[in-house]
This record gives sequence, structure tokens and C-alpha cells, in this order.
Amino acid sequence: MAFDEEKRAARSLLAAIEDGTTSTSDTYYQLKDADPTLVYFIFTWIRATYPPSHPAAGGVLGRLGDLCTKYPDAARIAASGKADSVVDWFEDAYEYREYGSAEFVDLIVEKLEG
Repeated sequence: MAFDEEKRAARSLLAAIEDGTTSTSDTYYQLKDADPTLVYFIFTWIRATYPPSHPAAGGVLGRLGDLCTKYPDAARIAASGKADSVVDWFEDAYEYREYGSAEFVDLIVEKLEG
């Protein structure tokens, strides 16, 4: 059951950036309580999934940029998460673009919480 709650929170954070479902300040308050490694994964997945050539890149990457500009701590939190060994495991074995958002969150949360 705990995995379900963690997955729901991670999906909500990703959707806040990807879909613009919440304000920048509400997104930051979700993010600041999240695992830094999860934040790193979400930011990196977004960047990999929305290259500049993607039609939605302007909006999605714009929201991510606004978040990190308005709340510089968000970028620091994500950067600190990169040091986790789970990042090496994922990046050695997988490609971010291989996964849709729901699949990605499931895989990462299960690995982080397992």
C-alpha cells in the first residue's frame, strides 16, 4: 500500500510539471518533501522526453525552468539526488525515453522503496 501512495505522489509531481496541473509554488511544496533521487529522475525524464523538437517542449520545459528559477532549491534538490547509486543502475540499464510517465514512476518508486 505504501508503494501506491508513493507512486501517487510521484505521479502528481510529474503531472504538475508536465501538464501544468498546479501552480509553481504548489509544485515546489510537493517537490521539497520528495526524495531527492526521485526529483532528479523526474527532472531528467522530463528533459529526455521533451527535447526542443517536441511540440509540447516549450510549455513543459518552461514550467520546469520557472520552477527552478523561482525556487533555486528545486534544482539543488534534484542535483543532490544524482549521487544515489540507483541513478547509475537505471542509466546503465535503461533509457529514459523508453518509458511513459506511469511506467517510469512505477519502476523508479519500486526501486527506490524496495
